[in-house]
Amino acid sequence: MTSSAAPDPRARAAERDRLREEYLTAPAERPDSTARGLHHTALVSGDVERTIAFYQGLLGFPLTELIENRDYPGSSHFFFDIGNQNLLAFFDFPGLDLGPYQEVLGGLHHVAISVDPEHWREIVGRLEEAGVEHEVHSEVSVYFTDPDGARIELIADPLGEMYGDRVL
Repeated sequence: MTSSAAPDPRARAAERDRLREEYLTAPAERPDSTARGLHHTALVSGDVERTIAFYQGLLGFPLTELIENRDYPGSSHFFFDIGNQNLLAFFDFPGLDLGPYQEVLGGLHHVAISVDPEHWREIVGRLEEAGVEHEVHSEVSVYFTDPDGARIELIADPLGEMYGDRVL
């Protein structure tokens, strides 16, 4: 990401305040969402077996299904259980030579997955044992990249909270 000048932090804070005032509804007044939940987030896998080993073997997210991608014959669409009836899905696109992950406007920055504190500590230990580069923040978040370069955050805060703040 390139920028010609650093943003003015006070101006950015004022803009966030304005947006909160205009759009944020108090929880008691907020309408129910029209959504039922996140069915799945789909990422791209360069190697199906390597992705299964990473997400199921290292992170502990069970593989739930592996089917053909209806939109691209020969491609796989496979799913991992990340709790609460939510799925993390992957496609592989053999023969398309898509290139490595790249952060772009409108693209994915990272996927944040909630895990309980005990599992969080276990997974951080497994990341260390496996030599996966990672960075711990605030003693509840760990950031790392998967084998294809997608950024993943595992957060030990409860769903609907982030670093002690209610966000839902």
